[in-house]
Amino acid sequence: MSRKQSHYIQLDLIVMLLILITVSILAIYNAQQLGQYPDKNFALQQAVYYAMGLGVLIVMQFFDLEQYRKVSLYIYILGVLSVFLLAIAPSSMAYPVNNAKSWFNGPMFPLTIQPSEFAKIGLIMYLSATIVKHKEKNEVATLKSDLWLIAKLIIITLIPVLFIIEQPDLGTSIVFFFITGMLIILSGIDWKILVTLILGGLVALVLAVFLIVNLPEIATNVLGIKPYQIERVMTWFEPGEQLDDDRFQIDRSLLTIGSGQLSGKGMNSAEVALPEAHTDFIFSIIGESFGFIGSAAVVFVFFLLIYRFVTLGMQSYDEDPYGSFLCFGFMALVLIHTFQNIGMTIGIMPITGIPLLFVSYGGSTTLSTMIGFALIYKVATEHSRQQSFLF
Repeated sequence: MSRKQSHYIQLDLIVMLLILITVSILAIYNAQQLGQYPDKNFALQQAVYYAMGLGVLIVMQFFDLEQYRKVSLYIYILGVLSVFLLAIAPSSMAYPVNNAKSWFNGPMFPLTIQPSEFAKIGLIMYLSATIVKHKEKNEVATLKSDLWLIAKLIIITLIPVLFIIEQPDLGTSIVFFFITGMLIILSGIDWKILVTLILGGLVALVLAVFLIVNLPEIATNVLGIKPYQIERVMTWFEPGEQLDDDRFQIDRSLLTIGSGQLSGKGMNSAEVALPEAHTDFIFSIIGESFGFIGSAAVVFVFFLLIYRFVTLGMQSYDEDPYGSFLCFGFMALVLIHTFQNIGMTIGIMPITGIPLLFVSYGGSTTLSTMIGFALIYKVATEHSRQQSFLF
């Protein structure tokens, strides 16, 4: 008689996570061979962050989804307070790095902490709880109830974004809105409202790009877009007309990826000097080290992971809508990070400070991503248990 696999062993999620952890540590190890930070061992530190993250994942499995739903408001408030405190913190507690005040990094902090990364998870948890609570109170959706739901979700998102965009961190702000937009689309609102929102969003995006490209002064004064952000958009939109200094990062990234050719140079082979190679441009190192084949394999793993989140969200909706929206929210987070980060390294998206989740170096990014993954893993175990009860 065959022994049934434990509900706590979600083999597909475990395998994909282990693959991405391995890729992360190997790529970061290669990136640090460039010698930009000779006194740092980022690969070892990343392994420590992942060990901490795995510990958090295991502990989080001892709590059920209803408990996470009940505390989602408090976690969201904690995230908002953290980005607010960062905004008013003195330079001794939070000094700017690369023109952005995005981290608690003073002498009193043994580790650099980026609160906006954890606020993303709090946002997903509370938005999911808000949608479920709204649908429980409004079993029959109306135009008024749908508009009220959208208003609540936008207000919830705007509160932390108002502080994050002042850091300034436009990239993370866009991530927050993308998560909210995806959850609005999947919340079941009337299709007429949905079409109106999508068209309105597209018009706003086109208008913003038009102002940046053609009227940069107005874009700065009206939209609050910083000059260096305008330069990044211009480099993406009209690369041939930009100065070499403005194109330095994207040129170096393309050169790094292209040098890997089909199968890559292997380990200890990083040669092209690339700023932030272990963080924002880690995919460029993957291209150099493992070539087109390795890069395509990594993209395929991300595709499988996102597909798993989508299918799990759809399958678990009837038994636990909250878990379902957690899946959709975290899927949106991984999707926008993956598309934007890989896109900017190959020149199809403007350069931002958005890391490649599960792969880029970073304590806050790694730990917050593991917290989000732990929530999805809990949804998977609960769904597996429910299925065994049904059959």
